[in-house]
Amino acid sequence: MSRPLCPRCSRPLSHCLCALIPSLDSRTRVLILQHPSEVKHALNTARLAALGLSNAELVVGERFDELEALVNRPGYRSCLLFPGEDATVLEAASNDVPIQLVVPDGTWRKASKLLHLNPLLAALPRVTLPAGSASRYRLRKAPMAGALSTIEAIVQALDILEAPQTFSALLKPFDALIDGQIEAMGEETFNRNHLS
Repeated sequence: MSRPLCPRCSRPLSHCLCALIPSLDSRTRVLILQHPSEVKHALNTARLAALGLSNAELVVGERFDELEALVNRPGYRSCLLFPGEDATVLEAASNDVPIQLVVPDGTWRKASKLLHLNPLLAALPRVTLPAGSASRYRLRKAPMAGALSTIEAIVQALDILEAPQTFSALLKPFDALIDGQIEAMGEETFNRNHLS
């Protein structure tokens, strides 16, 4: 029998994170396009990010029929937060049209598939985070240096775009989620499998 889940954060009621999720305003809009395989994932950081930001939207799918309306939202200019040769390193936003940060959520393979299946997404101007970011995601081995979870990438991007405002409060439920998973597996198992 499955454990009852919180209808908001989708965590088991005994491990609900809602009390830690902030409600942060941002000038930047965040549009998260989540691959369906991530929805039921125990460490669904995109959902935590969407819940903690008042100017965010989470859309699940592989092919997005409504993508044109989503990326051409009036009053915003959309940029894809995804590395690539043609990506520009993010810097503080000027005071012109606010940015809508479009963030694919999934493994690198699944996120790349979203771009492949949605040419409009792949055609957006790309932005990337500065090199040298270190992840707090101690439960997954990063596929490459500087790889971050979705929520960490969003926090870092917003911290850059909206400096001096900070969005680190978004990481409180993320840190609690990671600590809870480590506690559930036991420190010995964590040390054996996740520490190098």
